[in-house]
Amino acid sequence: MISDSTPLLSVRGLHTDFIGLDGTVAHALEDVSFDVHPGETLGLVGESGCGKSTTLFSLMRLLPSAGRITGGQVLFDGTDLLALTDREMREFRWKEMAMVFQSAMNALNPVYTVGHQIREAILLHLPVDKAAADKRVEELLDLVGIAKSRKEQYPHQYSGGMRQRAMIAMALACQPRLLFADEPTTALDVMVQAQVLELLKQIQKELGLALVLVTHDLGVVAEACDTVVVMYGGKVAEYGSVDRVYNAPQHPYTQRLLEAFPDLNAPSEKLASIPGAPPRLNKLPPGCRFEPRCHKKIAVCATVAPKLMDVSQLDSAITPANGQSLAGNSEISPLHAVRVMPHLAACHLCAEPGERAV
Repeated sequence: MISDSTPLLSVRGLHTDFIGLDGTVAHALEDVSFDVHPGETLGLVGESGCGKSTTLFSLMRLLPSAGRITGGQVLFDGTDLLALTDREMREFRWKEMAMVFQSAMNALNPVYTVGHQIREAILLHLPVDKAAADKRVEELLDLVGIAKSRKEQYPHQYSGGMRQRAMIAMALACQPRLLFADEPTTALDVMVQAQVLELLKQIQKELGLALVLVTHDLGVVAEACDTVVVMYGGKVAEYGSVDRVYNAPQHPYTQRLLEAFPDLNAPSEKLASIPGAPPRLNKLPPGCRFEPRCHKKIAVCATVAPKLMDVSQLDSAITPANGQSLAGNSEISPLHAVRVMPHLAACHLCAEPGERAV
């Protein structure tokens, strides 16, 4: 739970480009802005290729060689991460913020035991000896529900869910205040997904972590997150509390995503679909990036890119007419009771009352 209105992480106007072998530039992120407060869980959602994982790798400064952060500001508790040297950033990672990478089988080294890999992270960043590091490894494995006797086993000897738990343990090795989780439930069956998500919630509560969760699963966000950033084409389409964004979506892209999500109260209803595909990042449309696929577009959408605007006044109701909230918790969370959470959307329709049909 957040104790004040000061964000732990503040991202403002983040731009990231990728340079192709032929010199072409792909604008992977453009003007991405959001805040993460202590104890908050923020979800990054959208289709594949919309910039969710690139956002995390940009914040961690772990982009591949072709990636470039070309603008913006990233403040972590007042420290400008983009101004740190490479050495300073290496010392900062894992101590203050850490990451659970997608696909644990690929993230773990197959030739070293799980315990060795966690111990290596501890010895690299903390002033402790091997004995203390080994004790810490056992504590971490116990925290994520893995018997300490299995620390000398290799990744292939773990199940998929156990490997993901081991990755979480490794990310927590140096007691970071902020944890990034990039699709932590990918390739896991439904029961194991639920166990991993419950583990993250439990650990967050025990350690007071802030959590940024990347996922394409709207159900995961509804169940686990306080706030949500909906991304499309490398930009923020909508941002606000899960309660408001899910129950009063203002951007047509968010509306279509939610309409494609099964409603257990009306299982016979036909699910919506979004025609076409996300834009190529080296051939972006001049106006709104969603315009070619939008079911509510107007003339200005094709030529002028919309800016994020406060649409809180358009939230006529936090819950739908049937009284059933789409979010996992229909009540305003304690997080939002402490600070005013704006509802932002980047859509011309929000500024055109005559055209608004939400």
